Parts: sequence; structure tokens; C-alpha cells
Amino acid sequence: MSPAAKAVGHRPITATLAPTPIRMSLFIRLVRAQLTFGVILASYLVQLALVKVFRRWRIDPETGHEDPVVPAWLTRRQARVDEKNSKRMLAGMLKLRGVYIKLGQVLSIMGGFLPSVYIKRLETLQDAVPPHSFAEIEQAFIQSLGAAPEAFFRSIEREPVAAASLGQVHVAYLEDGHKVAVKVLYPGIRDVVRIDMRVIKLMVRVYKWFVPVQNIEAVHLSLVDLLRRETDYLHEADCMRRMSANFAGDDHILFPEVIDGVTTRDVLTMTFMEGIKITRLDAIRERGVDLHKIAERLVKSFYKQLFVDRFFHADPHPGNFLVQPVEGSDDAKLVVLDFGAISEVDSKTVFGMVDILRGFFEQNDALVLQGIEEIGFVAEGGDRALLEQTVKTYFQKLLKLEARTPGALMNAKSRELEALADPEVERRELRTLMRSFHYPDGWFYVERAAVMMFWLAGQIAPDLDQFTVGFPYVVPLLSQRIASTRPASPSEGGSQPVAGG
Repeated sequence: MSPAAKAVGHRPITATLAPTPIRMSLFIRLVRAQLTFGVILASYLVQLALVKVFRRWRIDPETGHEDPVVPAWLTRRQARVDEKNSKRMLAGMLKLRGVYIKLGQVLSIMGGFLPSVYIKRLETLQDAVPPHSFAEIEQAFIQSLGAAPEAFFRSIEREPVAAASLGQVHVAYLEDGHKVAVKVLYPGIRDVVRIDMRVIKLMVRVYKWFVPVQNIEAVHLSLVDLLRRETDYLHEADCMRRMSANFAGDDHILFPEVIDGVTTRDVLTMTFMEGIKITRLDAIRERGVDLHKIAERLVKSFYKQLFVDRFFHADPHPGNFLVQPVEGSDDAKLVVLDFGAISEVDSKTVFGMVDILRGFFEQNDALVLQGIEEIGFVAEGGDRALLEQTVKTYFQKLLKLEARTPGALMNAKSRELEALADPEVERRELRTLMRSFHYPDGWFYVERAAVMMFWLAGQIAPDLDQFTVGFPYVVPLLSQRIASTRPASPSEGGSQPVAGG
């Protein structure tokens, strides 16, 4: 290895103030982002004003309450506004790139509060991230490692094999011929993140005007923390090693190995992992692989991460998993990639989820509510009675579902899904319900990962009951939870329940 490569670990990486032209470009970026989202907000404020002016009220004969009636032309106008603004948002995110690409990817999966037209349009961001030029990547490499890529590799391909929102990956070959993947952080991306998060913080504040959820700012703080970790490749390398160690006993789940001599905070070099992208289902079938086995392995690995290791992949999108068919069988190995979003989950959240699952299987809505409180969803001073009533109503709807598979939800009619999501409270109670809801710290990662994993596994095997597949990883915790709340026998010294775990 060259002297430049050996010196990497000893040369400090210092932060300097951006030159004036860069600061100016960041200021222009800030203005452009505020303008993009400001236009979208203004159009909805106009729509809201029109609704307030032209809506009429009618008395519900059953309840005696007044309900608003919106004219049909305003409903049609709302659809046009949603369509136009979804195009504006996509165009703005593609132009701004960086954090906004990642935000759009998150919203395409988790944005249940957005109109469906947004979801469909933003889904294109999952695979359509435009790459940066190799000249930019090469300059970033030199700034981080002190020498050009040729000082470390026999060769490096100029076209990226993958481009993401914060960096991109190039294939290279070491002097001994080994194929490696070189992930390089985009130049100046940390300054871009800092500017972008100002705009997103403002967006969260505006959103709170319409949906007054307590501690919704935690989403912004979680995203800031996530981006901080995703722009530190030394942290990602440590997470890669730790997760690989957690699955050391399973030779069907594979991880890249870090090449330490060519890894810094801005450059991550690892062994190149071969495989078929997990959503290329036709190509996987052609190799004789049983898709149900792949989906089951994916779900089991996630349940193990969440409930056993308490250390989980918080960004399980299709680009982060490859499939390696096992010759002579219908089985395959699962390759896991991208460890910047790895997160930990605390015991309160884990046991809260256990209580919710236990309540679901035992048809006990009191246990479901207990789990919701344990995780931290109930706001201090909120209307607990209203929240409890809403939880019970929703819980009864879930119990009526005959199938819990992604396929069943995909085939459900939009009217059925809307009815499932309806909290069934009076309109005047809706804001009170929102204020009674607290967004727990750290929940952002769990929710994001669980939703993404559910739909990813659902694309592979729509009829797979993921709850049943993953439940064995919950059983030990469930037994522990039941034992911890079991009344003590007289011989054990009293009849008070033991404190929960």
C-alpha cells in the first residue's frame, strides 16, 4: 500500500469556513428552497380560504351536529392543486438534490398524511437520483485522502454503480486485483445539509399549524441526527462491523468488509458484493429462487435486529439488499448494504411494542393502550379518555381484518382503506385528539424502518403474513413481560405484581 494510504489514519481532518462564493451559493440554495415550498404553501392557503368562504353547514339528523359541506367545484379544484403541487415538489427536490432527495424518498413511503398523487410522484425518487460528475468525486477523494484514487487502486470506474442523495459509489480494483466499492461523500454536502435543515425545520413548524401533534419537532431532530450519522463514514464502518458480528452465526446473511486503509470520514471503501437487486423479481425467479424464502429471511432478520439485537437497519429500501442464489437449490443468500442509518431502540419502545402485539393477539385493547403509553405516544395533559376511545375504535377495526398481508392491503379498495384510517371522532374533537398525541423521541427510525420493511417484503411475497413469521423473535420478550406482571404467590412473599421490564 502506498505511503499516502498508510498516512490516512494519522492526518487530521479539519473543518474550515466555506469561501465567500460557496456561502453565496448556499444562500441562493436557501432562498430557492424557501421559494419552492413557499409557493406550494401559498396555493394551499388560497384553497383553504376558498373553502372557508364557500362551504356550507348542514345538521346531521342522527347526531344533531353541524357538518361542513364543500361545493363540488372546490373539491375538483383541490385535486388540481394537489396534482400541480406534487409536480412542483418533485421538480424542486430533483433540482435541489441532497437532503431533499432523501426527504422525498422518506415521504414516498411514510407520507400517509399526503394526498396519494404525491406518493406516486415521489416514488420515482427511489431509483432516480442523478449522479455527480467524476471530477467532483475525485476532488472530494483527494481532499479526504490526500492523493488521487490512482494512489490507492489499480483502477477505478468513472461511472458510478450507484448514486444516492448524499454520496455515490464507484467500482475500483485493489493492487492485488480484489474488486471493491468506493463510497464518496459529495463535496460540501455537510454545509448543504445544514442549510436544508433550516428550511425543513420551518416546514415542520408550518405543518404543526394544521396538525397540532405534541413534539412533532422530534421528526426534525431525528432527521438532523440521521443525516449527521449518514455523513460520517467512520461511523458507518463501525455499524457495518457491529451488524456483521450480530449475524456471524448465519451464513445466509452477508455483509461487506471495510477496507480500513482507504476509509475516512468522507470515503468508505469496502469489499464489492455481487448479487441481484432484491426487487428484480423476474431475474430472481429465473435463477430458481423461492421468493417466499427470501421474504421470510428478510422479515426474520429485521425482527432479530429490532427485538433481539436492539440495533436495526433504519433504511431498508430496495437498493440496500441484494440476492445471491445458492446453486442447486431454491434458496438464496441475502446481502445487506448501506449502514449509515443504523439505529438503536430502547427497552421502553421494545416492550411497548410487545404489549401492543400481545394485545392484538389476545384481543385486549387495554394492553394495546398500555403499549402505546409505554412507548410514549400519550401527551402530558392530553384528553386520555378521547385517546382511549379512538384506540379502542381503531383496534376493533383491525380485529375485523381477515388478512394481515401486504397483498390484502394492496387489493383493498381506497374507500375501505379510508374507513380503516378514519379515527371516527367528531370534527370538533379532532384537534383535541391531535394535541393528546405525543411523537416519541426515537420513534421516527422505528416507524420508518417498519413501514419500509413491510412494503419491501410485501413486494416480494404479497401473501406472506409477516407478523407470524417474525413472532418467534418476540416470544421470549412476551414471556418475560407476562412473568414480570404476574402476581407473586404467597411463597414468593406477597401478592403485588412485579415491576415490568
